[in-house]
Amino acid sequence: MKLLDRYLMAQFAKNLALVICSLIAIYLLVDFFERLDNFLEAKKTIGLAIKFLLLKLPFMYMQLIPVCILLAGIITLGVLNQHFEFMALMAGGISVIRIIRPLLVAAVICTLLTVAIGQWVLPATTAATNKIWYEEVNRQIPKGIIRDGRTYFRGTEGIYSFLRPNPGKNEFLNFSFTAFDAEHGLTTLLTAESATWENGAWLLKNGQRKERADAGGFSVTIFKTLSRAFAEQPEEFFVPPYKIEELSYTTLLRQAMDTKVSNQESMVEFHRRFSYIFLGIPLLLLGIPVLLAVHKNKGRDLALAIPVSCGLAFVAWGAWSASQSLAKTATLPPGIASWSIHVLTIALGCFLLKRHNQ
Repeated sequence: MKLLDRYLMAQFAKNLALVICSLIAIYLLVDFFERLDNFLEAKKTIGLAIKFLLLKLPFMYMQLIPVCILLAGIITLGVLNQHFEFMALMAGGISVIRIIRPLLVAAVICTLLTVAIGQWVLPATTAATNKIWYEEVNRQIPKGIIRDGRTYFRGTEGIYSFLRPNPGKNEFLNFSFTAFDAEHGLTTLLTAESATWENGAWLLKNGQRKERADAGGFSVTIFKTLSRAFAEQPEEFFVPPYKIEELSYTTLLRQAMDTKVSNQESMVEFHRRFSYIFLGIPLLLLGIPVLLAVHKNKGRDLALAIPVSCGLAFVAWGAWSASQSLAKTATLPPGIASWSIHVLTIALGCFLLKRHNQ
C-alpha cells in the first residue's frame, strides 16, 4: 500500500503545482493590467510594478490555495477514474476511503506549509506591497501604527502614544505626548494614566508634565487633572485598515488575547485568515464524493465531473465568506462564524463518502 500512497501523493503534488502555476499566472496577468495605469500615472517605472507583483506572489498563493487543493484532488481522482485505475483498486477490495487517504494527507501537508508561509513570509511581503501601493503609488502616507496593541500617531505638533480599550469611545490609557523642536530636541513630555476627549477638550488624569525652560533644563509638574489643547482630535487617530494585514498569526492572536485593548478586530482577522487556509481540506472532502457520484451516473467525462463537484464545493466557500460578514458585525462569534462551515462541510463530505463506499 505504500507504493499506492506514494503514487497518489505524487500525482496530487504534480496536479497541485500545475493548478497553482496556472491560476497564479492568470492572477498576475489580470492584476498587472489593472494596476499598470496607476503606476504610470504616479510616474513609477515598470520595474517597480514588476517588483510589486513578485512581492505579491505569497498573497496570491494564500488566496488561491484552498481552490487549488480542491482542483488538484479532483483532477487526480478524476484521471484515476478515467483510466480505470480507480475501478481496478475497488475490484481489488480497496475501499474508497483508503484510496483517497493519501490525497487528504497531501492536502494536510500542503495546508501546514501554507500556515508556515502565512506566519513567516506573508507579513513581510504584504508590508512591502502595501508600502509600494499606498505610499509610493497612491501617496497615502500613514501617520499611525500599532505595535503590540499600542497606537503611535505622528501629529502636527508631536507624537502621541496610547492604548485604546474601546475604539468607539474617546478614552485612552497610558497616554503620552512628546513634542520636539526643529533640531529634534525634546521640548514637552506629557504622560497620564488616562486621557479623555469631552466637550471639545482634552482632559488628562494622574500624570506628569515635563517642559523645557527658556533658561535651560526642564520643569516637572505632577497633576491629578489637566486640561490641554492638542492640535489633533480622537477621530484623527486612525490606523489604515490594511495595516492589520501585515501582522503574523502569532501577533494577531497575542493582540486578540490582550485584555487591555479591544480584541474584536484582531480576533476576527485571526480566525478569518487561519480558517481560510484550512478551507481546502473540507472542500476536498465534499468535492470528492460528488465527483465519484457524477462519474458513476454520467460517465467518466471530466468535463462534467469537475464543474459539478467544484460548484457544490464553492457553495461551501460562499457560505464561509458570508459568515465572515456576520463575524465583523459581531452577529456571530468569530470562532463559530469561521469554523462552522468547515465542520458542516466535513460532516456532509464524510456522509457522502460513506454512502458511496457502501
